[in-house]
Amino acid sequence: MHIAGIFLVPAVCWASPAQEDDIDSIPASDRNLRVLYWNIQNGMWSGQQSDYKEFVAFVARYQPDVCVWAEAQSNYLTASSEGYADDSDRYFPGAWADFARRYGHGYCYKGGHRDRFPQVVTSRYPIENVKRIVGAEPDSIVSHGAGWARIVVGNDTVNIVTVHTWPQKYGFGVDKSRQKDDAAVNGGDRYRRKEIEYICRNTIESVPGADRQLWMMMGDFNSLSRLDNRFYGMPADTSAFLCHDYVLEHTPYIDVVSKKYPSELVPTIWRDARIDYVYCTPALYNCIADVKVIRDDYTTPVRDSLVSRFFHPSDHCPILIDFNKP
Repeated sequence: MHIAGIFLVPAVCWASPAQEDDIDSIPASDRNLRVLYWNIQNGMWSGQQSDYKEFVAFVARYQPDVCVWAEAQSNYLTASSEGYADDSDRYFPGAWADFARRYGHGYCYKGGHRDRFPQVVTSRYPIENVKRIVGAEPDSIVSHGAGWARIVVGNDTVNIVTVHTWPQKYGFGVDKSRQKDDAAVNGGDRYRRKEIEYICRNTIESVPGADRQLWMMMGDFNSLSRLDNRFYGMPADTSAFLCHDYVLEHTPYIDVVSKKYPSELVPTIWRDARIDYVYCTPALYNCIADVKVIRDDYTTPVRDSLVSRFFHPSDHCPILIDFNKP
């Protein structure tokens, strides 16, 4: 729980887009890949008392081939801000492999992480770890960590980069006595920019010809994008856009939600803002059948009446992406 033109290249030739209303009913045999991303807020804090039955039912309804979960560790007891007394009492991340089998996934991967907010990938396909990314002391720390994994779908290799950047207004590692002053000069924005530069340089920018390959990068970026500024109306030189400016200016990635919904803001959190993003290289973007942020009776965030900083089932909404079959 944290804050706040398509170009063509030679690529796999995949089928024409499906209608949005049909996205949850496309049978697995008629699509190549379905990816579900969601920041599940402290390891799905809301679902423990029912053994996560609602969570499993939601995932099973959409039958994703790959899931990417942010905040994939159990941090607090349900209906409480009380943390676990012992790490062995936490259900996640230790139980992810067993839990994923409940919705049909036999493979599980945890990216690199420094703290209580790892990202986890589960899949129907075997997952290869390429790199677990935590940065290096003292000046390139990746606050929550990141991961670079690969899966093979048919004859195609798909690179999956998971991201969860620093959430605070002040920068990572700033002494408590200086945090207020650092927040006043937007130190957090500048730190998120450093993180995403490091992650991109150690993933997509390190591979020759990556712009012609199948790459996706997704996660909770805890930052706003210039592509949404027609809705925010912020000054063009605001530091709030620094993180995504780097991605858009220095990598081949395309912001798929912005491209899909160019005339509207599609919030991904409890308030009217987008801080969760899915990026794809042009070769992969051109395979997309549909993208949508899911806000339904289950996923729409509802603030807890007693623990006001927590939401049911999460303070974020999931993003679903379909890629058509060759």
